[in-house]
Amino acid sequence: MAAYTCEACGMSIGTMTCGQCGEELEHGDITLDDGRSVHVSRCPGGHGKVKSPMCCGQDMACQTG
Repeated sequence: MAAYTCEACGMSIGTMTCGQCGEELEHGDITLDDGRSVHVSRCPGGHGKVKSPMCCGQDMACQTG
């Protein structure tokens, strides 16, 4: 399960699922045109991706592996 945690306050978010297929979203990263990396949560079935959650004005971190 991908759990996102706010490094500032400790708030965490557990399982997020795809609205089309019900599969659990997987953590990933994309690289923007300017070279910055952005955390995303993507459907393993290829239905798309969303920007990962924010808290306290910053991206929440996800421990993987």
